[in-house]
Amino acid sequence: MTLTSSFALFRSNSASAQNNGRMTYHSVIKNRFFKKAFMASALTLVMLGTPLVPAEEAKANSQSLPAASSLSGSYLSGRSALLAQDLAAASNYFTAALQRDPENFYILDRAFVTSLANGNVEKAFPLANQILEEDNEHFLAQLAIAAQRIHEGDYTTPLPDAVTQNVNPLSRLTFALVSAWEKAGQGKTNEAIEDLTSTTGAKWFDLFINFNAGLLAEYNNDPHKAAEFYKAAYEIDRGALRNAISYTRMLAASGRQQEALDIVAEYEQLIPEHPLLVSLREQIESGEVIESVAKTPADGLAEALHGLGIAVSKEGEELSANYLQLAIYLNPGNDSALIGLASLFEQLGDNERAIAYLSEVSESSPMKREAEIQIALHYNILDNLEEARAHLEKLVESDPTDLEAITSLGNVLRGHSLFEEAETSYDQGLSTLNEIQSNHWTLLYFRGITRERQDKWDAAEEDFREALTLKPEQPMILNYLGYSLVDRGLKLDEAQKMIERAVRLRPTDGYIVDSLGWVYYRLGRYEEAVEKLERAVALRPHDPIINDHLGDAYWQVGRKLEARYKWNHARDLEPEPKDLERILDKIENGMEEAVPVVASSADSK
Repeated sequence: MTLTSSFALFRSNSASAQNNGRMTYHSVIKNRFFKKAFMASALTLVMLGTPLVPAEEAKANSQSLPAASSLSGSYLSGRSALLAQDLAAASNYFTAALQRDPENFYILDRAFVTSLANGNVEKAFPLANQILEEDNEHFLAQLAIAAQRIHEGDYTTPLPDAVTQNVNPLSRLTFALVSAWEKAGQGKTNEAIEDLTSTTGAKWFDLFINFNAGLLAEYNNDPHKAAEFYKAAYEIDRGALRNAISYTRMLAASGRQQEALDIVAEYEQLIPEHPLLVSLREQIESGEVIESVAKTPADGLAEALHGLGIAVSKEGEELSANYLQLAIYLNPGNDSALIGLASLFEQLGDNERAIAYLSEVSESSPMKREAEIQIALHYNILDNLEEARAHLEKLVESDPTDLEAITSLGNVLRGHSLFEEAETSYDQGLSTLNEIQSNHWTLLYFRGITRERQDKWDAAEEDFREALTLKPEQPMILNYLGYSLVDRGLKLDEAQKMIERAVRLRPTDGYIVDSLGWVYYRLGRYEEAVEKLERAVALRPHDPIINDHLGDAYWQVGRKLEARYKWNHARDLEPEPKDLERILDKIENGMEEAVPVVASSADSK
C-alpha cells in the first residue's frame, strides 16, 4: 500500500478520462487573458532573445540557480525553474521579475500561479487582486479570492457571472461548489444542495456533484440524505475508497451499522489492514458517534477542492497544486490534502517538501504511521540512510507487529546491501504472522533475495519457491528464481521455462526480457540472446548492465565493433564501481570465448 493509492480519493481517470473537454488551467482562462499574456510574453522573448535551457539541464541546476540581476535574468530563471519543476525557485524568480516590470500581465500571472502552487498563499492574494483589476474573468484569481472570503467568514459577496457561467467545465463545476458552500454559510444548505444538483455539464460532473451534495447534507446534520448522495457517488465509482468510506460512515450515522460493516468487510478483503478501513470498522463497532467531516463551510470547500485537485493531477502538477494549496489554506488540518501535496511534490522530485507536508499529518490520523513510513522512504531516496533507518526503527519499536514498517525497514537495509540486517527484519515480519497468506509473498521474496546475496542458496530457494506457491504467476519471483538457477547451473529446463513465463506475463519489462536474453547467453544460445537483449535495450536504453549484456552477446557472435560500442555506452551510463571495472577491462582487452553453463550434479535434486 502507498499513500498515493490510499488517498487517490477519486481514481486518476475518474474525472479526466470522462471529460469531454480538457480540464487544464490554460483552457479555463478566457481568450482575453491569452491575448494579454501572449503579447507580454512575445515582447519579453523578443527583448531577451535567448533560448531556454533544456529540461534535463534545468533539473540538474535547479538547486543552485543564481540570483538574477535583471528582468531578463529573472524571467529566464523562472522559466528554467519551471522546466526543472522547482516551484519554489519559479515563484521567487517570477516575483523578482514582476518587481522589475510590474505592468507585465504575463509575468504577473506567472508570479501569482507559481506562488499559489508553492504554498505562498498569503503572498498570492495581493497578486490575485492585481490580476482581477485587469481581468475579472481570471479563473484561478477568482477562485483564490473566493477561498479567502470563505476562510474569513464572508459568505455574501457574490461571484461574478463571468465565472459562474463560464463554458469551461472545470470552471463551472468549481464555482458551483464555491457557490454551494457560500449558501451553506448563509444557513441555506438545502438551497445549496438543490442548486448544486441542478448543475449540468459533462458526464464526470455526476461523481463530484453527488459526493459534494452528500458532504453538504452531512454538514446539515442529515445523515439519511447524505447517505443517498454518497451512495450515488459510490455506485459511479466503487474503486474510489473515499466514496466507499463516506457512504459507509453515513450508513452507520443513520442507524444502518450492519450494512456499513458489510461494506467495510468487502473492502478489507481487497485491501487488508488498510488503516482507514480498520479505524472506521472499530469506530462503528464501538458505537462511537460519527462526526461530520465538514464542520464549517471552509472545511467543506477544502474537501471539494482537494477532490478536484487530485482529479486534475494528470492535467499538470501546477493546476493540481493550486487546488490542493487552497484546500490546506481553508483547512490546515485536512490530512488528505496534506498527503496529496506530499505525493505531488514527490512526483516533482522534491523529497524535502514531501517530508514537510507528511510531517504535518495529525497525530490522530489513521494514516499517521503510514505517513511516517513514507517520510523514512523519502529520507532513503535522499540517501540519508541514518535518518531513514532511525525513523523506521522507532516505528517498529513502538509497534513490533507493524508489518508495513518492518518490511519497509528491511527494504531500506536491502537497498543499501545490508543483507544480513535486512534478513533479520524480514524474519521479524514473518514471525508476527499466525498464518502466511498470499499477500505476504513479498516478505518471502525479499528475504529470499537477501539470502541469495549472502550465498545462502538453499534457504533462498526455499523462500522463492514458497513465495511462488502463494503467487504462481508473479513475474518477479519467476524471473529472480529462474535467473538464479541458471547462474548456478541448476534445473536449467525449469529455470528457462520460468523466465519465459515471466516474459509472457510482462513482455514490456526490460529487466525481465534482459534476464531471458542473459539466460540464452549463459546457455550458449548467442543468436537468440542477441535478439532478446536488443529488445531489452530498446525497453531500457539507459540501463548500463543491459547494454553491457548486449555487448557481450555481440562479441560472441563476432560483432566485435558493435560490442565495444555497447560497452562504451554502458560505461557512460554510470554503472556501479565493480561493474565499471569489468566493463573497462572488456573495452581494453575484449573477451574470451564464453563457456556455456551446463547442469550441475545438483540439477537432479
